[in-house]
Formats: sequence, structure tokens, C-alpha cells
Amino acid sequence: MESAITAQSPNRVETGCYHCGAPTAGRGLTYDGKEFCCAGCKTVYEILSRNAMCEFYDLASNPGITPSLRPAPKFVYLDDPTVIRQLVDFSNDELSVVNFHIPQMHCSSCIWLLENLHKLNNGVLFSRVDFMKRRLLVRYSNKRTTLRTIVELLASLGYEPELNFGSLDAAAKPATDRNLYVKIGVAAFCFGNIMLFSLPEYFDAQRQDMASREFFAYLNLLLSAPVVLFSASVFFVSAFQGLRKRLINIDVPIALGIGLIFARSAVDVLVGGGPGYFDSLTGLVFFLLLGRLFQNKTYENLSFERTYQSYFPLAVTVKRGGGETTTPITSLRPGERIIIRNNEVIPADAVVMNGVPRIDYSFVTGESDVSAKNVGDLVYAGGKQIGSAIELEVIKEVSRSTFVQLWNNVGSSDRTPARLMTLSNSLGKWFTVGILLVAAAAALGWSFLDPSRILDAVTAILIVACPCALALAAPFTFGTAMRIYGQKGFYLKNSSVVEALARIDTIVFDKTGTLTHTKSSTIRFVEKDLTPYQKSLIASLAQNSMHPLSRAIADHYRNEGGLRVDKFEEFENRGMNGLVDGHDVRMGSAEFVGAVMNHPDPEHKRTRVFVAIGTQKLARAGHDPNQGDAIPRILGWFEFENTYRTGLGGILSVLGGARSLRLLSGDSDGERQRLMELYPRFDDLQFGKNPAEKLEYVRSLQGQSKRVLMFGDGLNDAGALWQSDVGVAVSEDVNTFSPACDAMLDAGSFPILDKLVSFSSTSMRVVQAAIALSVVYNVVGLWFAVRAELSPLLAAILMPLSSISVVVFSTVATRFLARRRGLG
Repeated sequence: MESAITAQSPNRVETGCYHCGAPTAGRGLTYDGKEFCCAGCKTVYEILSRNAMCEFYDLASNPGITPSLRPAPKFVYLDDPTVIRQLVDFSNDELSVVNFHIPQMHCSSCIWLLENLHKLNNGVLFSRVDFMKRRLLVRYSNKRTTLRTIVELLASLGYEPELNFGSLDAAAKPATDRNLYVKIGVAAFCFGNIMLFSLPEYFDAQRQDMASREFFAYLNLLLSAPVVLFSASVFFVSAFQGLRKRLINIDVPIALGIGLIFARSAVDVLVGGGPGYFDSLTGLVFFLLLGRLFQNKTYENLSFERTYQSYFPLAVTVKRGGGETTTPITSLRPGERIIIRNNEVIPADAVVMNGVPRIDYSFVTGESDVSAKNVGDLVYAGGKQIGSAIELEVIKEVSRSTFVQLWNNVGSSDRTPARLMTLSNSLGKWFTVGILLVAAAAALGWSFLDPSRILDAVTAILIVACPCALALAAPFTFGTAMRIYGQKGFYLKNSSVVEALARIDTIVFDKTGTLTHTKSSTIRFVEKDLTPYQKSLIASLAQNSMHPLSRAIADHYRNEGGLRVDKFEEFENRGMNGLVDGHDVRMGSAEFVGAVMNHPDPEHKRTRVFVAIGTQKLARAGHDPNQGDAIPRILGWFEFENTYRTGLGGILSVLGGARSLRLLSGDSDGERQRLMELYPRFDDLQFGKNPAEKLEYVRSLQGQSKRVLMFGDGLNDAGALWQSDVGVAVSEDVNTFSPACDAMLDAGSFPILDKLVSFSSTSMRVVQAAIALSVVYNVVGLWFAVRAELSPLLAAILMPLSSISVVVFSTVATRFLARRRGLG
């Protein structure tokens, strides 16, 4: 594409910059038939045009940010390995993951551009925006690009990251802007003094001398100036920024009302027509700011920003006092030793102290690539151990590690869009447009009836009608529901999951570890009595697995075990094997261990796990002198009689009343009859399904326009959980963290599962009621405002009360109904 830069003609009509919308007077540049305010904006357009990314401008008019043209050496420090280690969340030989704070992002075009960085730099593998936090997650190839190159690219586009090393160690606690307090103080001071100076006007305006009246009027004009220019600037700036981007936000009518009152009052004073409305004006600004402060404080106090302390039920095995115990990850401290088993996720950055680590970082990198580590190596949080149990020493608190990022940055939350929140925001936008039309109509009407009442009517209309109440209904209701869920052991990834739950029409359950108790199952070993050494071999192998049946066996022999396990392997839906103290030990299905059933279970009522042990070392040790070959010999099998969760039949009956219930299991169909007795109306029961088949089953349901809720144990169900519209991992007290899910359910809360799922529909009804309340309030307020029966000062008091009333209603109603539903 050929470019040419020409000076703007002084006689041409002024237009805004094609990239950012800023005025181009006196410094405009043209390129490709478009005008730009500076070389920076023109350069960004060239970059996007060269890479066929001009869709950026189709999403919004003038969406860009003017970049600051600074010399490249500014970012040289990002080549320092020490600095890189402080900034990145994860790094290996192939790729790195980093989180940037980018305060400049402001619209959908920004999101689109930042999530398409791979088109501008082929070293960027993935980028994702968290718009509410103004954060950008970038995963990049260490061989194709560098951290410095990515930061320079972002800066050249106008999105220079805020790199603050002081904020790396801990997240800053939200705080109300100090500037807001200053604005309120100025408005309060001026409002109080103007009221004082206006006392003679209130009590005896006819008899006071004209000199004093004019003096106080001019004094009030001077006092109101800082209120309008400083205190009310928050409304003018917000309205201007919205209009600059061709958006009408909720501050537009407020700014118009304030400007209109000030202009009318100033004219009255300057031409001697009266004292003006400065008392109402400054009172209006004071109450608006006070309402905004109150609203902000209310939001902070009811903040639904979830921290890992509040919402991660994950526990980890810790070595303390010569033994092993489980503890929540929030209690982990640097220096503690933790045990990580097969398929268990590392919760904090740590150093390998014992064992053979084979770490799968797919939760962080998105690619399944097992990395072998050695004793003394650093392993990052978020990696999953594949193989025998390992011992690690924690070197960084959980709050400072990659693990905290996983719950928000990985998973399927993007598949649960907040349709109702989007609807609320859209209603708010059109509501503002409607208010402006109503104000114009009222002004036109009063111009014929009584022109002196136009000011009161228009300003009251612009102020009293507030669409922000509409926008607050959904987030406060769903946020309160999230807190209630969290208190009951149901941990949601984000508030949009509440809405998604309410839309579910099909529920799919896994069986083992989901519908069944793994700890209270009846277990016994069949065929022969095991020696203490054989029990120790079996327990040692079982302790390396997180599968519910393996955990049950390990708990059954909790005083055994502790032997060294090498070459551990686990095969989904089949079994596991390893060298335990030099012996080949295998556990799993009959086919996996090579067993021939002499005592079949014709009714298929029990789950069986077979055991085979190589005996060569046993013979040398004198434990079994009659056996001397190293080929694993079938010793027998464990029989499990599953114990289903308390009240399962009633829970399924309630859930199945309005939804289709289905079951997927990797086990044999031995429990089919018992499940049909518990709930005869299952629409489908599928057994012997591997993880890929479970995922495909869920996908086929969605192909039939079903909205699927999947419950699994988070191990073999990760693919199905990811694919589902809502995926819920059911966790025992030692949990396998699963970023693929949308929510985690503490197994102890399973007895109230029907209430938890049903409460999502209750929350939807609260949102609808809150929106209706907001509409009624605004209609009533507009009725009096249009009739010029509502003063601007009273409107300023009522406007923030509408938002606060919706917040209070949403919160109180949600909590009240939760108690009525047995969740209080």
C-alpha cells in the first residue's frame, strides 16, 4: 500500500482523527485517505492495515488510544533475566505466561485487538482480556519473541502495560478514590455557604436592599464556580469521554442538567434578572457525589471479587509432626513439605525434594507436554504430576503463584455469557436516549404552556431518571447468590454461572466419586489373606493415585504403605502399575492385570479392583518360599459395595422434575439395577465410557440444542466438564483441582444439591423484579418531573436513592429467598 503524508488544507472542514477521534487542527496527517491527529495514530493504523486487521475500526468509531512516542531504550530493562522472573507467572524452555495490567482498554475494539496480538507477532501464542480488571493474559513462545518485544508492541499500539513491581507480591485492596472525598468537601463547603448567603432571599426577598442582594448573588456565583468546574468535573469528563466515542452514558443527562442550571443562574445574576439557582445547583452536585460515594461504598462492602481464600476448597497433603495431614492451600507457608500424587495439581511454586517429577503444565500452557524434573528443580504452581507421588518444599505463598491465576484464566467461563447483564446494560443505554427525548419533549411542551417552568422540568427529568439502577440489578443479585453458594460449599467461577445454571435443561452425572461415597464404601479383599508386606505393597501403590477407588484402598490400609514406588503409570478406566520396593505391582480391571474370573458376579452388584504382584523378591526375603518367579501373580480382588450419597433418590427426583437426567460412568454396568431403583426415570445410563467418549456424549447432546450441566469428580471428566454449558467438579476433602470446570461442589454439600441448582432460577426472578422496581421508580419520578412538580434538588436526592434501593432490594431479597429455600 503506497503512503503519502500531506499537510491539511486550512480551508477544509475539521474532522476527528480516524484512529482516536481527537481534533486534527494544525497537526493533522493524512494516510490512505484518512486523517490522523499525530504520527502515533497514523503508525498504529499502518500496523493494523499492513496486517489486515482493520476490523478494529468496524467494532466502534474512533476506538483507538493515542500512543506515546517514546524511545525504544525505555524497555531495555525487560531483557534482564531477574526482571523477567519477577514479571512472568510461568516460564520453561518453550514458552512463558505473563499478566499485564492495561488501564487504557475501554471498548470492544480494544478487547478484539488485544486478543488478536498473534496476528501482529507470531511469537504470541494466546492472549486473553479480563476487561473488568483491565488485565491481559499473554502466552508467548520464548524462541520466537521476548517479553520486551511484546511490551514494545503493546506500547506502540497505545496500550502500554502498567509495570509496577511493588504490586507483584500482593493484590491491592480496592479503595475509594481520595479525589472523590475532596470533591465532596468542596461541594459541601460551597453549598453550606451559599445556603447561608441566601437566607435573606428565602425570608424576605422583597424588602432587602438591592445592593446586598446583588452582592450575595455575585458571591454565590463565585462559590458555585469551583463546584461546577471541580466537584462536578467527574460527570462532565465521563459524559465527554462517552460522547467522544459516540456513546451516551448515564452521566450525559446529569452533566446537561448541571450545565443548564449553572448557565441559567449565571445569566440571571449577570443581567440582573434574579439570584439564580446556585443553592439548588451546589446541593445537587453535593448529593450526587454523596450518592456516588455511598453507592461505591455499598458496592465495596458487598464486593463479589472472589479471592482464593474464600473460594478454593482445595486441600493438599502436608508433612507435619512426623506424619501426613491435609490442609487448605490457604494455610500453606514457604518451607512446608507437601505430597503431590498422580493427577494432582501443584498449588504453589516449590522445589523438588524427593521422587521423580513428571509435570504436565497443560493447565497453564494449554498444551499437554510432560516435563521431566529432578531433585532440586523448581516446579511452578499449576503443573500436574504424572506418575508416582513426589515431595516438594513450598517456596512461595499461594497468593503469589500462578495457581491463583488458574481459576480465572483457564476454563470455560467464556461459554457462560451473562445474557441478562448484557440486556441490562443495553437497556441502560437506550433508557438514557429515551430520557433525553422526554426532556426535549417536556421543554417543547412547557414552551407553549409556561416557559418559566421549562428549566425546572428539564433539569428534574435529566437528573431523576437514572438507568444505572437497571445495570446494578443483575450483578448484585448474582453476586449475592455467589456468596450464598460459597457459604454452602458451592464455589462458582463467576456470577454468569448463576444465570447459566438457571437455563439448564439436561443434567449428566458421573458415578464413582460423584454419586457415590468413596470413603464409606464397603471394601473387602477376596480369594486369600494378604500378608502385612503384601498389604504394604498394595497401599504404597494406591497412595500414588487420586482415583476414588485408589483412595478408598489407601484409606483401608492407612497404617501400611510408605514403600518406594518407581515407574508409576496410571491408565484411565483400566488401572495402574509400578515397581514397589522392587516388585511389579498391578491393580485395576481383570483385563488389565490378566485375571481369569473363577467366581463371576452374575448380578453385577459390586465393583472389583484386581491385584497382581511379582514375587521374586518375596521369595528372597522369605515371605513366600514357594514362589520364586518375577511374573506378577493374581492374588485376588477388592470388592466395593458402593454407598450412594445421602438422599440421592430424593435429589434426583427433584432435579428430574423439569430436566432430563443422564449418567455416564467409566465403570462396568454392575450398578445399573441399583441406580434404576434409586431413580427409575433416567433418560439414559451409559457405562464403560472413557474420557473421550464422555466428551463426545456431551457434545452430541448440545448438538440437539440441549443446555448441559455436568457433574464429575474432576479427574477423568475434565473434557466433558469443559464441553458442558456448566461443568461442576464434586470434591472430597482432598481435592483434584480442575480449571476445566465452572464450579466446584464440596461433597459434603451434595445433600442440598437440588436446592442449590433450583436457587439459580430464584435469583433470575429477583433480577427481573429488581429491573421492574427500577422501571416503576423512574416512571413515577418522570411523571412528577415532566409536570415540573419536582425540584432539581429533590431529584438529586432521589436519583442515587433509586440505585441504592435496587442494590438493597437485590441483596435483601436474594438472602431472604435463600433462607426460605433452606440455604440461609
